[in-house]
Amino acid sequence: MSNLVSRPRPPNCGAGLHARAGRHVGRLFFVAALCFAAVVAVDASRDLRAEAPKATIVGLGAATCQRFNDDIKSNPLLRRDYLAWAQGFMSGTLSSRPPGVDEGLDLAPPTFDVMRQLQFLEDYCARNVSLDFSDAVTALYKRLREEGKT
Repeated sequence: MSNLVSRPRPPNCGAGLHARAGRHVGRLFFVAALCFAAVVAVDASRDLRAEAPKATIVGLGAATCQRFNDDIKSNPLLRRDYLAWAQGFMSGTLSSRPPGVDEGLDLAPPTFDVMRQLQFLEDYCARNVSLDFSDAVTALYKRLREEGKT
């Protein structure tokens, strides 16, 4: 025991080192938690921007374009039913617009009559078989909006 020499330490030398290390670790943990929260928030907002929630569609408009194509090929009279659904869907869209949006939009303008609208839907679905018929109707609505500007 005589070989052990005890050296006096300055007061609180070790305690200060541990306290600073503890604060440093605490700050690192806090920064890491903030970074994780930011990544989660950005990822969640990316998912929301990527695809807006789509409304539940019922009736003939719930069919895919491929189904529409097959239906009107096997029974041409169904064209009338699909067109009636499209007109109702567009009317509902128009009536749900806020004031000042699409006011005065003519869904059956003389320059784009219902037969031309039906042809638009058929052409759209022939080119986009994997989309829904309601997507074709939305495209027609946008086309009629452009028609109203001419």
